[in-house]
Amino acid sequence: MDGINHCKALWLKLAFKPKKIVEMNRVQSEFEVWGTIVFIECASSTVSKEQLQQGIQAALVFCQDVDELFSTYKEGSQISQLRRGEISIENCEERVKEVWQLCTQARDLSDGAFDPWAVPGGFDPSGLVKGWAADNCANILLAAGAEHIHVNAAGDLALRGGFFDEITQSVQPWSIGVINPENKMEVLQVFTITDGAIATSGTYERGAHITDPYTGLIAIGAKSATIVGPNGALCDALATAVMVAGKDSAIWFSQSELSEYRPWVIERHENLSWTI
Repeated sequence: MDGINHCKALWLKLAFKPKKIVEMNRVQSEFEVWGTIVFIECASSTVSKEQLQQGIQAALVFCQDVDELFSTYKEGSQISQLRRGEISIENCEERVKEVWQLCTQARDLSDGAFDPWAVPGGFDPSGLVKGWAADNCANILLAAGAEHIHVNAAGDLALRGGFFDEITQSVQPWSIGVINPENKMEVLQVFTITDGAIATSGTYERGAHITDPYTGLIAIGAKSATIVGPNGALCDALATAVMVAGKDSAIWFSQSELSEYRPWVIERHENLSWTI
């Protein structure tokens, strides 16, 4: 066989070589915690469904621990003790200190529109904790061997590794839709995310519940605020802050610390949305 025919035969052999099928173990689960539902979907080609379930169980235990530490409804939680002035932040558990520092950062980046210290009763990090917890759950699942992870903590999502499509045998970004707060059957915007976080604040689950730290009244800046970025805690806090500040929040995203964060906002008094 001459060189040309040999190369042609080799090319044909490679071109028509059967593609190896990746077998994917996939598990879905949901559990109730913090007065809401946490949904988890994860998949792996390297560990069993039983190991993925163990990862989900570890995430559940973590979420229960978060409730015991951060609940403002439980008298014995460290947050309740902080609010009553019975302990100082220096004497709190390391996870509480971490959330305290993240709250400080979010307050500074939002010009005080997110301020857990300016709420009735004292320090309340609820506007940041769900996003922070969702990120931690995703990392727990990664450590358990999951490769493709979707954690939804009541609108605060942590995503890792994209979605593995077993039909096309390819990894696709997760598609996350934002629904109309006036019509929950209507999807207004879809974001595609492989790795990162997305958080939405609005009147979806709890009605008008966000307090404006500047006035002490219900926030009226936006009807719905969605933030996409790398850190779930900041996405959660910024979504809350944009609900307070509305269009005035656009300037925040010119800060270098927020260069990887993108807002998508539905205005309260106008029939429009805006982004950066």
